[in-house]
Amino acid sequence: MTRIAIDIGGTFTDVVLETADVLFSTKVLTTSKNPERAALDGVREVLAKVSLGLSDVDTIVHGTTLATNALIERRGAKTAFVTTEGFRDVLEMRNEKRFDQYALNIELPEVLVPRPLRFTLNERTASDGSVLAAPKENEIVALADQLRQEDVEAVAVGFLHAYRNADHENLVAHRLRELLGNSVTICQSAEVAGEIREYERFSTVCANAYVRPLISRYVEKLHTNLQSQGFDGSFLMMLSDGRLTTLDVATKFPIRLVEGGPAGGVAFGAHLARQLGSDKTLSLDIGGTTAKICFIENGQPQTTRDFEVARAWRDTKGSGLPLKVPTVKLVEIGAGGGSIASVDRLGRLAVGPKSAGSDPGPAAYNRGGSDPTITDAHLTVGNISANGFAGGMIEIEPEAAPKAIINKLLGDIDVENVYTAAGGIIELADETMANAARVHGVELGHDVSRFDLLVSGGGGGLHAARIAEKLGISRIIVPQNAGVGSAVGFLNSPVAFEIALSVMEQVETLDQNELKDRIKSACNTVQSVVKQAVKESEIDISVNAELRYLGQGLDISIAVGEEQLASFALEEISQKFEARYLELTGFQLGNIPVELVSVTVTASEQRQVATSGAANEKPSYFKESARSIFDLRASERITYREIHRRHLNGGVVEGPTVIPEDQTTTLVRPGWSVQRTGDGHLILERGDNHAT
Repeated sequence: MTRIAIDIGGTFTDVVLETADVLFSTKVLTTSKNPERAALDGVREVLAKVSLGLSDVDTIVHGTTLATNALIERRGAKTAFVTTEGFRDVLEMRNEKRFDQYALNIELPEVLVPRPLRFTLNERTASDGSVLAAPKENEIVALADQLRQEDVEAVAVGFLHAYRNADHENLVAHRLRELLGNSVTICQSAEVAGEIREYERFSTVCANAYVRPLISRYVEKLHTNLQSQGFDGSFLMMLSDGRLTTLDVATKFPIRLVEGGPAGGVAFGAHLARQLGSDKTLSLDIGGTTAKICFIENGQPQTTRDFEVARAWRDTKGSGLPLKVPTVKLVEIGAGGGSIASVDRLGRLAVGPKSAGSDPGPAAYNRGGSDPTITDAHLTVGNISANGFAGGMIEIEPEAAPKAIINKLLGDIDVENVYTAAGGIIELADETMANAARVHGVELGHDVSRFDLLVSGGGGGLHAARIAEKLGISRIIVPQNAGVGSAVGFLNSPVAFEIALSVMEQVETLDQNELKDRIKSACNTVQSVVKQAVKESEIDISVNAELRYLGQGLDISIAVGEEQLASFALEEISQKFEARYLELTGFQLGNIPVELVSVTVTASEQRQVATSGAANEKPSYFKESARSIFDLRASERITYREIHRRHLNGGVVEGPTVIPEDQTTTLVRPGWSVQRTGDGHLILERGDNHAT
């Protein structure tokens, strides 16, 4: 099969074509105002490399952060919210928690739906799903008139306890569609995020309605353009949890796409971790705008259904809009290649989070940018060569990089010369990323030094060794095609769909027959979605149960096996929960009832992963040359051996060595060695004697 992956980033749009197990890739500058234009340009370029047309392509996979950007920049549709009488202000009351207890001038994110556009109906469903008051037809008709007068583009419907009984949401949404027509988007909370906790559920359905018109227009426009040029295959979208879905699901639930771009890098890292047998892997994807960090254990990235976007207060947890969607658990840092270096009010050097993006881009791009960036710093010290940058796609003006540092920074910071300033920019970026990984690891209870560092993105290989030194990591993986890792990750991802069912009942007293019926219905739903793109014989169904002791907040996920799934043996699942609880806390609470919080049902495409071995040939150096690179710690230039990846035919090569490629560059710092595996991946290892 011939497949194409498209990853639209803040600076570059990466396009990868896979045919006959061979990958071809290209990078083009992102056209931020019309992102589909860069995507189409990249597709044409990569097809030209293999003399194929779009009619020869079987599948196109696409990931984008357009939904995230729309939420952050407030560029979504004019949205109304319809809820139960008395709950109009839940979106602003939130959960009444202060994410920073002692900050007097605390900032909270602006709600997506202002109060004049929040409406209520006299309806009520109890927590057990029984109906207390049904919505009246005359009220729905009057509501439709109000919505029409306000000229809204989207409506989010979220009623109390709809996760147990969605009949009222179904009725109101159906009537509003009839009364308002197809020009207004209608979303229901039970479909978008059918889980308990009304604030999170309401926030998620409002966000879905807010971005749905924008995402639908964009995706349909891109798909239509591809079809007009001959494409007639499957069009899949990348979800935030590192899996793929169909075009219909993506346009119906665009909120599930918020981390679709970054999730590709995590999927890439997880695939390589399984292939290379890395049990503990720290995935670090450094792009043009941000760096993304995710911990992967036994080839599986950590995931969550609680996510925040558009944080309003110093990137602090709790200050953003909560979203109840499946997503990989990652941390984003404003430290990409385009991150701008500046001097703060105290005269200190600062890097990011603001980025030069693709327009105007770093100063050396010669597109009108004058601010020094991390990319300019790498060019100044010699880490990056101006020749063949990004495969020759961008004609670099190397003199512009040090000039920008001199003009913007050198007079305001106490350094000896422009090389020291450039080295300081890179060192500060390294420390920012290393510290984020260190803190995230502590939050998750990990000893970061026991992990392999797997890097991707255009900047991954440049920063890997120094970040590893700071974290005490001794092994680095720089995969083949690392520079376009997220796009390759799209191609390695399975088609899947997930539904979470809230239960919130004690194991001893819940109605098992009702629960089995709910699970069976969810299995049919997720399977029907995946069957749109995958044969039924190639679909796996998995079920996870989340349990906790009654009254506690520590929810523990337990995988339900096939035998247990047939009977849903709650007693055996409870025993697994208690064993896991003992492992995590060191004690059990045998006299406290166990509560089943939720059940997650997932249908996923089966995928096989081949193992990778190291090449046995001795290294042979062709076209070897030397490069002089300024080293900040040594305060002098060091001569690096320069070898291309394709000329490393196995064996061990000692640093200092620089390995340039079209899409990225890898620095093998002094004290490190590098070896290429049979599949072309680079393995860097650190000697015992090293400075940190």
